[in-house]
Amino acid sequence: MIDPLYVVSGFGVGLLVGMTGVGGGSLMTPLLILLFGIHPATAVGTDLLYAATTKTVGSFAHSWAKSIHWPAVTRLASGSIPASILTLFILWQLDLNGESSRSLVNLVLCFALFLTAASLIFRKAIMQRHSWRLEQLDPAATARATVLVGVALGVLVSISSVGAGAVGVTALLLLYPQLPMPRIVASDIAHAVPLTLVAGIGHWATGEIDWHLMGVLLVGSLPGIIIGSYLAHRVPEPALRLVLAATLILVAGNLASHELLSSSSIIAAFASGAAR
Repeated sequence: MIDPLYVVSGFGVGLLVGMTGVGGGSLMTPLLILLFGIHPATAVGTDLLYAATTKTVGSFAHSWAKSIHWPAVTRLASGSIPASILTLFILWQLDLNGESSRSLVNLVLCFALFLTAASLIFRKAIMQRHSWRLEQLDPAATARATVLVGVALGVLVSISSVGAGAVGVTALLLLYPQLPMPRIVASDIAHAVPLTLVAGIGHWATGEIDWHLMGVLLVGSLPGIIIGSYLAHRVPEPALRLVLAATLILVAGNLASHELLSSSSIIAAFASGAAR
């Protein structure tokens, strides 16, 4: 049975993704955790394969338009894929269904949301402050830095499903200032496909995927992405970025407070049991 609320949620997130290019994992994962009560590990795993599906469609479109900078994609993937596999192995050792893993996912998710919001708000200032230094890097140094960025994204995305959008775009803008924005976005989307697919398969191997939920979300999000893409040129981008960043900060704050309350409850229950 299809829950209309999941469809509406998918449509809303898809609309924002189509209009801004970011926000898929940043909004979908916390939405599943806070609104629908999905276990964080299941929410992350489901969102990763959901993202792999939607970004594959976008990647094919950009590839057809020949707007992808493949050297940057290859360098990012050479760092992110091994980092993702190692991170997933560590998460498997920690037991994804355990309480400690729940707390880890929530904490990393909060960090990733704040980092994404900062990337949206301060991207222009960061570019103005540091781009001239990065322009002086030789090609070999740029390649090494790109691989390191890939490693960081691999860890971040595998734990939280967040970071491949705004954070990846900001890093590519700094490392490849000579590339136009459309090629930066296209390259970031192309890199996100193998990363989210590998990370999603890793979560699938541990049973942390809700296939029915993913299908219902796609029913709503695919039309949302199409409509959002149509509206993207009709709404001021700075206003959209600020609204999205404010939303991410609010969501991260709610997740953090939720985690603190859960931790307090566990500590209180432990103390009460010890007192007895």
